[in-house]
Amino acid sequence: MPCLNKTLSKKLKNAKRVFVLGIGSELLADDCAGLLVAQQLKGPYLPKNRLSVKFKALPAGNAPENFTGEIKKFKPTHLIIIDAADLGKNPGAAAVFAPSEATGISFSTHRLPCKIMADYLAQSLACEIIMIGIQPKSLLFGKPVCKAVEKSVKSLVGVIRDCLTKPAR
Repeated sequence: MPCLNKTLSKKLKNAKRVFVLGIGSELLADDCAGLLVAQQLKGPYLPKNRLSVKFKALPAGNAPENFTGEIKKFKPTHLIIIDAADLGKNPGAAAVFAPSEATGISFSTHRLPCKIMADYLAQSLACEIIMIGIQPKSLLFGKPVCKAVEKSVKSLVGVIRDCLTKPAR
């Protein structure tokens, strides 16, 4: 994910308050990619004592619109929305884009499409919104996450961690 690392580093260069919103369903195989990233960022993968920004990660399930109040309350300078998305690529592939670039990208099935929620938040907040899509292999009910998506989640957690932490001394 070297290209992803470079893109995110550039987008987060002047970040002060970063909110990561992970979207998806744990019941639908690879649809939980965004949830997994947010869950891991809440854990030991992101050492609080080395953060260079104020940070919050939230696994929002398949109704992220229910958490817009919490996002607004945090007042992020940067909001990262992560979800499984049909990018037309190999399973596990990830892409970073602005909400305006999301036309033609099919995000996983949720109550409110990601693009509509991102547009609403963009009007409500003075922050940069970064969307990250991860290509699923399967969205079948009750199936496990595929290895390619697991690997992508782990890589993306590392990329975000590297972008938000101070270098070790």
